[in-house]
Amino acid sequence: MLEQLLLTGTALVLAVVIGLPIALWLGHLGRGGFLAINISNVGRAIPTFALLALLVTADWPGTASFGPYGRAGLATLIALTLFALPPIITQSYTAIREVADDVKESARGMGMTSSQQFFRVELPLGLPLVMSGIRLALVQVWATATIAALVAGPGLGRIITDGFYRSNYPQGIAGAIVVALVALVLELAAAGVQRALDPTPSASAAADPVRESTTTGG
Repeated sequence: MLEQLLLTGTALVLAVVIGLPIALWLGHLGRGGFLAINISNVGRAIPTFALLALLVTADWPGTASFGPYGRAGLATLIALTLFALPPIITQSYTAIREVADDVKESARGMGMTSSQQFFRVELPLGLPLVMSGIRLALVQVWATATIAALVAGPGLGRIITDGFYRSNYPQGIAGAIVVALVALVLELAAAGVQRALDPTPSASAAADPVRESTTTGG
């Protein structure tokens, strides 16, 4: 499980470092969205296992063994990183692009520069949707990381494949259950972070002052 968490976390960080700045910049400019989203859609269309199999056959350093990532570690990281890019790029671009025009106009009217508008207005308002892309990528990469076992890589996939290969079905099912449970924990944790990043008050919080003013007569 720790091996798979390491694979997942590293691939997600790489995808965020690569995809997030590009998507945010294009969203701020309001250009290149068609190209960015369609490139990410091509990434969705490529089967991750097929990509992993092609990368494993390449003869480069780290393909056979890559530090703590084990056998085919570098190939697995590249495949998982490319798999994580589409939701991050699509959601982040949309998050910045869909900030209301009147809000942007107000920021410009206050004398904000382009960078100030981005960091003080667009990014805070878009963070929940940005986080939703990272959240989606996190759960998808975690679940997909089990394919590393198909090229003798690390992770829970080895427990699952070994169990079914040796007709030890309880072992295989146990590994699958652990993958599902950890995916649920990651989903809940990421959802909590997404709610915490939302700068707009929730419906219940917004309703409290109204209720209070009604009861006090104010």
